[in-house]
Amino acid sequence: MEEQELKGAIEALLFVSGSPLSTDRLKGIFDDTTKEQIEEQIAALRDEYEARGSCIMLAEVAGGHQLATRPEYHDWIRKFKSAKVSSRLSKAALETLAIIAYHQPATRAEIEEIRGVSVSSGTLDLLIELGWVKFGRRRMTPGRPMTFAVTQDFLDHFGLETERDLPGLAELRAAGLLDNRPAPSEMPGLEKSEDGSDGLDLVASDEPELLV
Repeated sequence: MEEQELKGAIEALLFVSGSPLSTDRLKGIFDDTTKEQIEEQIAALRDEYEARGSCIMLAEVAGGHQLATRPEYHDWIRKFKSAKVSSRLSKAALETLAIIAYHQPATRAEIEEIRGVSVSSGTLDLLIELGWVKFGRRRMTPGRPMTFAVTQDFLDHFGLETERDLPGLAELRAAGLLDNRPAPSEMPGLEKSEDGSDGLDLVASDEPELLV
């Protein structure tokens, strides 16, 4: 196989692969080439991406090679992904997600009390399927209701390090997520700050909870 053809074939496999490809794995596919030839073309690809200042880089991950976007473009990618997913979510799903994020761990009854309407199982199922909401602990109250909380994937997707980096209530109202909701001082889980403005700190529940 000619060098240019081998390099193109390696690039194609790296492009369609959802996980890193090791040199040994590639050698098993290109059985008429040596590991040295494969590594030489991988190095050539890496140099080409670097030379033209591409947004794509050839990274070494978990003992293999994988095409990835450069870190300086990650903010743009997060914005794109957020807008794409958010456009598929109903207002009810967005409201439910916001309430869980700010009041976690929250039971279904607590979510419904804040929203003022019932929460369908489909809404919670969708958020769980997206990987943004997870089951929390059961409350030690009658019926031992299940609680819900946001996941690390939710924080990563929106570029947040912790729940404390969530946008302020004014931003949520501007987005239409808290229309006709109780005042912050009346909403469980949010405190007034010392200057009287709406606080963002999450207040932990005093109720003892058990692991499921």
